[in-house]
Amino acid sequence: MSPRGDSRNISVSILQKFAGSSLSPSTTSSSCSIDESYKYIFLPICYSFTFIFSIFLNSVILYRSFRQSRRWNASLIYMVNLASTDFMYGLSLPFLVASYIMRDRWVFGDFMCRLVRFLFYFNLYCSIFFLTCISVHRYLGICHPMKVITLETKKAVKCTCVLVWIVVFALTCPIFRFAQTGHVKRLNCWDDAIDKEFPDYIPYGIILHLLGFFIPFSIIAWCYSHVVLTIFRTLHSQISISLGTIITITLLFALCFFPFHVTRTIFLLLKVAKGVPCHTITMVSMCYKITRPLASFNAWLNALLYFLTKDKVHTTHSFADFQIFPPGTQLSSPLWG
Repeated sequence: MSPRGDSRNISVSILQKFAGSSLSPSTTSSSCSIDESYKYIFLPICYSFTFIFSIFLNSVILYRSFRQSRRWNASLIYMVNLASTDFMYGLSLPFLVASYIMRDRWVFGDFMCRLVRFLFYFNLYCSIFFLTCISVHRYLGICHPMKVITLETKKAVKCTCVLVWIVVFALTCPIFRFAQTGHVKRLNCWDDAIDKEFPDYIPYGIILHLLGFFIPFSIIAWCYSHVVLTIFRTLHSQISISLGTIITITLLFALCFFPFHVTRTIFLLLKVAKGVPCHTITMVSMCYKITRPLASFNAWLNALLYFLTKDKVHTTHSFADFQIFPPGTQLSSPLWG
């Protein structure tokens, strides 16, 4: 075989390693061999942990919420939608755990492969969008309380939630096309796309990151910067309530969303780049594998937001709960609709 042919085969081998496939030593460059044996222990443990906690915590949230469905307010409506998508994602995790225990072997068929991969991204971006809604809701309630009275009715919040489901489904449904089973050494479930379709996947992946993460993240950062300023200027008695939500959402983004999207964006770009050093490929591959299960932690960490504010979301708040007016100011309309 010509040197050019050997180089092409080595490149394909490296790309397959990035996609999470198990390759034989003969197909991997001896100068850039990527050891992924760690993921067969690390990933099943992480996904099993997420499965147990996400199913349990979100079941508690949904059970307690539906027992008091007549008393739902805007905050609880958002939390129920957030818990619902987290619960659905948790149900898909046993398939991934089994696959990694069998060292990347996929035995559940092509449809389940596409569904499991779709649910990961659908949950991820539903979580981000609902957290963005909660952040905007908190921003309006503190910085523009009079607008909340007219805009944040239960009907408006429910319509917003339906819109979120539709938008996120539209953003993530191409995953059904790109994710699929394929043979390398055994039958695998490809996460992104097979090599021949990867040039088509790159633009979609970058757009998905931009619309699904970076824009919502910018909105949340802008909202909370204004909320913090308003809190310290006028709401000294309500600092603990509002800062608790801010800190929780900030930690969710710091732990779950930001590292995953940064490493995955770099990962996508490196897969089409030329002349990338071996140590860079190895480092990015490991970082991407580690941040992926961390991103799935949002399926149970989101529950912290519920338990942090459980006394607030279970009652129909008056506007005075988040007032910026002096105590004693009387308002006739409730904040939560």
